[in-house]
Amino acid sequence: MNEKRSEQLGVRARGGSLAPGSVVGDGRYRLLAQFGIDERAGAHLWRARDGQLRRDVALTLLVGDPADAESARMARRTLERAAHAAKFTHDGVARVLDVLSLGSGITSSEGLLGVVVTEWTKGTDLIDLVAEHPVAPLTAARMVQKLAEAVERAHHAGLVLGLDHPQRLRLTTDGTLRLAFPGPLPDATLRDDVKAIGAVLYLLLTGRWALPGGPAAIPAAPHAPNGRLVPPKSLVASVPAELSSLAVRTIEDGGHGGIRTSAAILRALELAAEAEERTQLINAAGVKPDDDGTIWTTKKPVKDKARRRKLALGVTVLVVAAVAILAWLGMLAISFFQDSPSDGPPINVAQPTTTAPAPSSSQAPPPSSSAPAQPQLGAPVAPASTAVYNPDGDGDNTSRAKNLVDGDPGTIWRTDQYRQQFPAIKQGVGIIASFDNPINLAKVTIAGGSDGTVVELRSADSKTPDLDSTHVLGTATLNGQSTDITLPQPQQGQYFIVWITQLSGSAGKYQSQMGELTFIPAQ
Repeated sequence: MNEKRSEQLGVRARGGSLAPGSVVGDGRYRLLAQFGIDERAGAHLWRARDGQLRRDVALTLLVGDPADAESARMARRTLERAAHAAKFTHDGVARVLDVLSLGSGITSSEGLLGVVVTEWTKGTDLIDLVAEHPVAPLTAARMVQKLAEAVERAHHAGLVLGLDHPQRLRLTTDGTLRLAFPGPLPDATLRDDVKAIGAVLYLLLTGRWALPGGPAAIPAAPHAPNGRLVPPKSLVASVPAELSSLAVRTIEDGGHGGIRTSAAILRALELAAEAEERTQLINAAGVKPDDDGTIWTTKKPVKDKARRRKLALGVTVLVVAAVAILAWLGMLAISFFQDSPSDGPPINVAQPTTTAPAPSSSQAPPPSSSAPAQPQLGAPVAPASTAVYNPDGDGDNTSRAKNLVDGDPGTIWRTDQYRQQFPAIKQGVGIIASFDNPINLAKVTIAGGSDGTVVELRSADSKTPDLDSTHVLGTATLNGQSTDITLPQPQQGQYFIVWITQLSGSAGKYQSQMGELTFIPAQ
C-alpha cells in the first residue's frame, strides 16, 4: 500500500534518491518504508532503522537544495520548532528523539535540509483506516479526543504541533490517534492546530479532507455554491447533528458560533459523545423518542405476538412444575400419616425398590457409563475468514478482525472503549469465524485475551445470523494469557462466534482485546 501511494504521489527527493535501503543521517538511519509526503514543507515521512541503537524510528526528512536560501530558512524554522517540542510528552504525540541539520548529523551530499527523528508509532496509517469506509461516529469522537487533549497541553506549553496533514497521523494499537511525524510548518499557528482537529473529525466521519494541501489519495471535502463547507451529515446520513456541526464550526473561521480553542473542542466532543451514547442506549433498548425528543416511560407498550407466546409458554412450564412439586409433597404427607407398626415397615418413597449389593473393599466399582470419553484432538484448522459480529451496531475495529487468525498473538483485535458495561449499551460484540467446509469442533483457544473478559462460544448457521438463532456451546473468563473452551461433545458446524458478554475494565472505561483464536477439531 505504501509503495503504491508513493508512486501515486510521485515522491522524489531533490538532490538525491530516497528509496528503501538507502541510508541518511551520515549513515546512521536506514530507510525501510515511506508513509507519505507533505508537499507544503517538502517533508518526506519514513519508517527507518537506527543502526546505532537498533530500533525503528520515524523520520521526517526535509528535502531541498541548500543553495536555496528561502528553503533553508524555512527548514531551520521547522527544526527549531521540533527541537522545542523535544521536552513535550503526551500519548497523543510521538516523542522527538533528535533533530539533525546541515553540518550536524547531515552532510551536504544527502540532498536534505534537516531531519526530525521521533519514536516509531505502531499501528495503522490514518489513510488506510478511512480508505474502506468512514468510522462510526462515537468511535470517531473518542479517537479525536486524545488528539485534542495533546493540542490543549501543547498550547499551554506554547507549542504548535502541526498536525494539519493526515499522513502525519497514525492510529495506535490501543485505538487512539497520534501525531507520528511531528514537524510543524514554519508559519503554522495555534489556530491551525485547532482547525486540524476539526478536519480530522471530518475525515473520520466522511473519508474526505477539508483543509488545503491534503494528499491526492484522499478526496477533498465538497463546498456549497456559497463557499461554505458541506456538513458531514449531508454526506453520511448516520452522522449525528452535534458531531457534524462541531466539525464544520471548528474548521471554518468566520460566522457566529465558531470554535477556536482546543479546550472548547474537548467540551463539545464530550457532550457530543455522551449524546451519541444515549442514542445508542435508547436504540438498544428499543425505545423511540417522541417528536420533541422526549422519552416517555408511560406509553402503551407495543404488542409483540412472538414475545407474548414466549411469555405464555414460560408461565405454563412454571405452573406444570409447581403442580408436580405439590403432588409429590402430598404423596410424602400421605405416606407419613399412614405409617403404623401393624402395617409393616414404613415405605421410604425416596428409596429405590431394588438395591444392588454393596461391593466389597477388594472389589472396585464399575466404571460410570454416563461420562463420555474425551475425543482425541486433531490439527488446528484456520477459518476462511473472520469478521466483527456486531448485531447491535457497528465499529469495534472491523479492519483488525483478521489479526486474530494471522498466527501472531502480538497482533491484536480490540473492542471500542465503552463507558458502560455490557449489556447496558448493547448485548455484546464478538468475532465470527467462517470455514469453507463444516468442521467437527472440539476446542477453541483464545490467546492474549484481556483478563476478566467473559466470553461465550456460539454456533451459527450463516455469516450474518440473528443472535437469538445462535446456540451457546461453552463459556469462559479470559485470564490474560491463554484460555481454552473445551466442548463437552464435538460440535459440527461451519460458523462459530466468540461472543463477549462482559468487558474488562472499570470506572467508565470498558474494553477488551484478543490476540489469536485457534480452532481445534476432533479427529
